[in-house]
Amino acid sequence: MRVYRDRAETIDADRAVSERVVDRVAADREAALRVWRPHRQVVFGRRDARAERYDEARAVADERGFPVIERAVGGRAVAYTGSTVAFARVVPVEDPRSGVQERYEGATTDLLDALDSLGVDAREGEPADSFCPGAHSVQADCGGRVRKLAGLAQRVRADAAVVAGVLVVRDHGEIASVLDPVYEALAVPFDPETVGSVGRAGGEADPDAVVEAVERALVEGEPAPASIERVG
Repeated sequence: MRVYRDRAETIDADRAVSERVVDRVAADREAALRVWRPHRQVVFGRRDARAERYDEARAVADERGFPVIERAVGGRAVAYTGSTVAFARVVPVEDPRSGVQERYEGATTDLLDALDSLGVDAREGEPADSFCPGAHSVQADCGGRVRKLAGLAQRVRADAAVVAGVLVVRDHGEIASVLDPVYEALAVPFDPETVGSVGRAGGEADPDAVVEAVERALVEGEPAPASIERVG
């Protein structure tokens, strides 16, 4: 497994890195992992772009200092503050129709192991009206209420599969405050109080420590890294 670290200088360059990783896995058939802290941004999905008030949602994010990005796949809008951790495990595939659930289960288990090492007792699932709602999420007790910490998604090509996710480390209040009006404009049910974070759940809230823990957990059980490449 090849491990990629850090982020590129700009949002566009950083997104290009992620695409090159997938292409490289497809070409050389060697799995890859990237765990990093994306630039501050709000990323909208394809369904968001079809919403009647999508332009308003974009303007709201921009007014709050979040550059707006669109992705061709994936779920609803997600906010990154600069401390938020993203991860992507990319594996070559022979049959794109098989292994989807197994890849989800493996990544979720590994993420839960990482959170446990950070002092968070998390579990699969999410409260109602969470950010980027989906069937593959992670939640934890945060200050007496169950809140969402992470969401996972999967993209499968004919030659490679990507299991990716976002993990809120801290800045849960800022994320909730920008997504609240964004989701309102998109007519997506959202309760700002469902936004949790590693720190809010009582865990280690240093973003670099979280990156290290998630990388370690996602590599564990895989072949030893053939190389480590820095993209910054």
